Amino acid sequence: MTPYLVLLSIVALLTLLIRGRTTPAILFTVWAAAYYLLGFVSEREWLAGYTNSALTTLILLLLVSLALERSPLLDRFSDLVLKGGPARAILRLSVVTTLFSAVLNNTAVVGALLGVVSKQRHVAPSKLLIPLSYAAILGGVTTLIGTSTNLVVNSFVIDAGLPALEMFQFSLVGIPLALACIAVIVLCSRLLPAHEPAERESRQSYFLEAQVTPDSPLTGRSIEQNRLRNLDGLFLLELEREGRLISPVGPDEILAEGDILVFTGQVEKVQALQQIPGLQVFGTRADALLGSNLVEVVISNESILPNRTLRDVDFRLQFDAGVVGIRRGDKRLTGQLGRIPLRVGDALLLAVGPDFAQHRNIDRNFHLLDTGVLRPRLTPRQSTLALSGFALAIALSAVGVWPLLNCLLVLLATLLATRILSVSEMRRRFPFDLLVTIGSALAIAKALESSGAAELVADGMRSLFDGHGVLGAFIGVYLITVVLTEVITNNAAAALAFPIALSTARAFDVDPMPFVMAIAYGASAGFLIPFGYQTHLMVMSPGRYRTLDFFRIGLPVSLTYSAAVLLLVPVFFPF
Repeated sequence: MTPYLVLLSIVALLTLLIRGRTTPAILFTVWAAAYYLLGFVSEREWLAGYTNSALTTLILLLLVSLALERSPLLDRFSDLVLKGGPARAILRLSVVTTLFSAVLNNTAVVGALLGVVSKQRHVAPSKLLIPLSYAAILGGVTTLIGTSTNLVVNSFVIDAGLPALEMFQFSLVGIPLALACIAVIVLCSRLLPAHEPAERESRQSYFLEAQVTPDSPLTGRSIEQNRLRNLDGLFLLELEREGRLISPVGPDEILAEGDILVFTGQVEKVQALQQIPGLQVFGTRADALLGSNLVEVVISNESILPNRTLRDVDFRLQFDAGVVGIRRGDKRLTGQLGRIPLRVGDALLLAVGPDFAQHRNIDRNFHLLDTGVLRPRLTPRQSTLALSGFALAIALSAVGVWPLLNCLLVLLATLLATRILSVSEMRRRFPFDLLVTIGSALAIAKALESSGAAELVADGMRSLFDGHGVLGAFIGVYLITVVLTEVITNNAAAALAFPIALSTARAFDVDPMPFVMAIAYGASAGFLIPFGYQTHLMVMSPGRYRTLDFFRIGLPVSLTYSAAVLLLVPVFFPF
């Protein structure tokens, strides 16, 4: 009875993860605690997950990356990479991103290049941003530290009593896989939407809202008389009056007190609205903040904002900022902006106050298109010290001189001692959600194994692939992981699939390493649906993409990726 009860609870967990209304950190923590209270795992097994050495290594790596991502190295490559025709630019950008992503956090690499790629005028950004996100995934699967997913899988491997994964063990399959997929991306680049720069200026605009104030000189006069029809860089889309929407707005429409005007416009032209007497820009104290920096941000998948409206959130109190405009891909928003439920991936234009950079919740809620607002670039001397120290740590670990955990501890201490990294920045950006998610996932994996639920699934896999042998089961485990990573997060997919893979390998009495690699590569194979991978959400709104755009270019990439994994893993990691 117990195995079936655990399996039923895992189905419930998966359902809640797919719905996405509750963060994985909360769900995994609740499930792990419940398994402990029900006696499926012991107190020692429950708490041991949070002290796993591979998990500690992952946390240290992410903290060290806080300094590395501020290096100006990526910026220096941008002009060189993005010149030339689209195909060449895509190839160069993909190669550079893959190389950096092999040793740096995927999100940090995409975040560092996102603003540069979005604002350059050599090639339409919509031709480059999906390849940027895909290349970050491809680089991540070439080394142990390339993506958090590999380190997460390594934590499960160590917890299961298997030999720890090595730094370049992933390269055997990862490098030819990455080269094949980059070639497919370049060959299929015509499938990417082409929003040309000239078109971008008129269409890739924020939706801005302003209200006619009491005793405004605009009242009683028409749109034409108030010269609101042909503002430089701004276009009046619609007018809302007492809950009634007027769209399109005619030039003879007479304005009244309380009217809400919705404009579409370029970022650089927003301050023009502030110059119009009697018109108040939407946003909590946004008018007072417009003299400060205007900052573009993208709502992250860890944010508290999705499914809430701007009127539900006190932006001034929480972020010291006012929302001036919203952009959602290529979709036209309508109605009062303050009443539109926000989504992950929405781009916001913020007028920020002087304390914006000091708020600890900025990095959790937003991806900044200009990270220099929060974190100034390292000086050349600091950049050299940080990058050379990191390279030395990787080299010492790779040749077996010193464990990676020890190397990262010394490097982190050095970065703190030289003030390249500060304690306040570490505190603000500490990956607490990842820590509790993976720590809890290890306890859940123990419950699956000790209750017999994982063995039950493995027996089902063996029956399902009876006649196809261990290779059929290997393919089945990989496909299950790919489906999971497309509908939930990659780390959650690895956590749920790993105990099934391990039990399946034991059921066939074969080396578990091919199945472990199937989980590692499968959990990073999120190319089709933008909502399952964080970097896809980061590029979706700046690139004005639709879900279909990811599917069109992602399908050939996903097929190539999967074919490479299924062909190469059994060769380099035989059963």
